[in-house]
Amino acid sequence: MKKPILLILSLLAWCGIQAQEIAIDKAKFHLGDDMAWSNPAFDDSSWQTISVTKVWDEQDIRNENGYAWYRINVVIPSSLKTAGDFSDMLVLSLAKIDDVDETYLNGQLVGKTGSFPNSPDGYSSTWDTPRRYVLNISNCPVKWDKMNTIAVRVYNQGNPGGIFGDKVYIRKGTIADFADINISQVKTVKKGKSKKTPSDALQVDLVNKGFSSRSGELTLQMIDIQTGEPTSQTSKKVTVGKKPVTLTVPFSTNEVSRCVAVFTDETTGKSISKSFAPKYILTPPEPENPRYNGPLVYGVRPKSPIIFRMPFSGKRPMTYRVENLPAGLKVDAERGVISGSLENIGTYELTLVAENEKGTARQKFSIKVGNKIALTPPMGWNSWNCWGLSVSQEKVISSAQAIIDKGLADYGYSYINIDDAWEAAERNADGTIATNEKFPDMKGLGEWLHQNGLKFGIYSSPGDRTCGNYLGSIDHEEQDAKTYNDWGIDYLKYDWCGYNKVFTSHNDRSTAAYVRPYLKMEQYLREQPRDIFYSLCQYGMSEVWKWGHAVDANSWRTTGDITDTWESLYDIGFVRQAELYPYAAPGHWNDPDMLIVGKVGWSNNLRDSRLTPDEQYTHISLWSLLAANMLIGCDVSQMDDFTRALLCNNEVNAVHQDVLGTQARPVVVDGDIQLWMRPLADGTHALGIFNVGEQCTNVDLAKYLDRLGLKNLTQVRDLWRQKDLSVSNLNYFVPNHGVKYLKVK
Repeated sequence: MKKPILLILSLLAWCGIQAQEIAIDKAKFHLGDDMAWSNPAFDDSSWQTISVTKVWDEQDIRNENGYAWYRINVVIPSSLKTAGDFSDMLVLSLAKIDDVDETYLNGQLVGKTGSFPNSPDGYSSTWDTPRRYVLNISNCPVKWDKMNTIAVRVYNQGNPGGIFGDKVYIRKGTIADFADINISQVKTVKKGKSKKTPSDALQVDLVNKGFSSRSGELTLQMIDIQTGEPTSQTSKKVTVGKKPVTLTVPFSTNEVSRCVAVFTDETTGKSISKSFAPKYILTPPEPENPRYNGPLVYGVRPKSPIIFRMPFSGKRPMTYRVENLPAGLKVDAERGVISGSLENIGTYELTLVAENEKGTARQKFSIKVGNKIALTPPMGWNSWNCWGLSVSQEKVISSAQAIIDKGLADYGYSYINIDDAWEAAERNADGTIATNEKFPDMKGLGEWLHQNGLKFGIYSSPGDRTCGNYLGSIDHEEQDAKTYNDWGIDYLKYDWCGYNKVFTSHNDRSTAAYVRPYLKMEQYLREQPRDIFYSLCQYGMSEVWKWGHAVDANSWRTTGDITDTWESLYDIGFVRQAELYPYAAPGHWNDPDMLIVGKVGWSNNLRDSRLTPDEQYTHISLWSLLAANMLIGCDVSQMDDFTRALLCNNEVNAVHQDVLGTQARPVVVDGDIQLWMRPLADGTHALGIFNVGEQCTNVDLAKYLDRLGLKNLTQVRDLWRQKDLSVSNLNYFVPNHGVKYLKVK
């Protein structure tokens, strides 16, 4: 998790003036923050010179949670006034900046990306957003054929920080700078039919980013990804001015296709294009009769509170009961919540029953009372990936209610976890932890969650500060554990962050030094009269998977934070987890971080996940195979049908919750094709056929059967589509970054 930091930019060197472009690779640089540094008259000769293609960490610059400036002093030739196809545009590209910037040309603000900590909307990181500022030549403050000063103010929150990535340059505008094409999946209703059910459609918006109007042709083509052939095409003559031009075409979510939109400028004949992968739903609609969708076992310690919401889907209203319910437990017949406690060690066999007007469903279920909890990996929600430090009690309640209303609780999603930013600025006079004004009633929140059969999670650090610079638990571990018990906490995410200062102050780099802070909190957690799932968040340091069980951790992060890009998903999911399968088992799970589907943003500014639909199917399939913590990171109240279907496929989730608890491993790696497999308790195997390459392909499973140890297949089932496939035809189309997810016998 990144922490607050600031940065300042200052550039001097530029490499070669070409007819169309000035490339820059060096800049003057200074830590700190002074608006006088935007003034072109400021003398920056004493400043350090650094690269603008490398982050600070790679240049031995440490500026965690701070500001800095870059200054670029460069001659801009008047030849750029007339070069290119768009004579009214000058483009300043600053590659990517970690995290937020304001950019000035000769003292005038010409661009800003992200929000600084003191902004009205709060801090918002845009570390992976390319900075491309388009300037109007007629009124921008350029000094032609003279020295110009570009000053960039940067705020960094956590390492690595700074300008990085592609080259920095100044150039004339192109058609790609003039216009942008945005494609989105929308719901539409035909005029005059307001009562009609909205239908799915694709909307193409052609947006003018320049300073004049242009005419041309806008075309949208649908492509069958298996054949590469177009299935439909719509074209429109357009003039794009200040208002966007929109083209809307019908689309079915049952369609697995790609769309390509093209705008061709009639003056120059040049084009821009944008491809888009529409969301498609593979999970069949759920039946109206009751159906069980959850784990088959529940682990609890003697006398610890049991809170379990029976995950039955189906038409409401629904009533619940439990056959063979042991003394000490009770059932809320309306909500389907089992609560109470059991004193004696042993296995209690129950039958869960749900009934509605469409029928009755029964499910055998075991409660195991002993020394082990988390017999299947946790499923639930965490606030960080959507709201970051802007989380509040109101937002948590909204997501928890949405978990219920949208039916995710009927698929086993039960943990509601508050991440960082709930803590007060100071502890109470007696040393106990306090909440800030965003969380007025933590105990009441816990009681409300428990009444609805949901579990309550919290966040802290073994250091003095958390990643977001809030209070940590160091020297208050016992007090905090007791407070968590009082609030009804069921899950603790314990993030290394502030403890790094303690760690680096000593020369001890032994495993014991990494274990020490987690062992200390574990002692006090286990003294509490309730079970608290213990999640270690220390990014895989010192091979935590080899010793996490020794501190009675129920899961441990194996990597740094995940982001919603294919590069991050591939590295964390495929590369980093490949050898960790021996260390996962009931009660103790590898954790490759939270889910990055739905609307995320790590702040108040939420957006759709940047993963393609195929990448999202890969994401959930792989986490299911890995028996990884399945914690939703999006705003559930804004969840669309695609994301819900992605998270609420009972057959995919059944693999995740399989009681054998064996993590998958990559049995076959053949170029871009990877086959990950895990054995299941019923004697079958779950098998993910992943295409991690850039091209769609067909995979013949038959040629891998010997290497997989699979002979004489009697059953092949497509888990996403929930349909049996032929055992004689094992040739499957797998899209790029996509998956074919099977259960085989």
